[in-house]
Amino acid sequence: MKRYPNPWIAIPALALGALGAVLGWVVTEVSCSQPDLGGAAGSCPGWATLVSVVSFFGVTIGVALMLSLVFRSLAEWRERR
Repeated sequence: MKRYPNPWIAIPALALGALGAVLGWVVTEVSCSQPDLGGAAGSCPGWATLVSVVSFFGVTIGVALMLSLVFRSLAEWRERR
């Protein structure tokens, strides 16, 4: 049985990956903008970008893997019924 690519896996995975990237960016920026001992608030856009990119890929791959396993198990369950 040939399986075709399923857009119901890619669309939510990319959307949740984008949400994970935004959350990673915001959390990193908030943690970097805390005042230091001198009272000056800092910023770290390089770290925020790195965390954002890593979060995007991690969440996207994880969600796509889980959704593909769920859809595959549902297809096998329907086939056996």
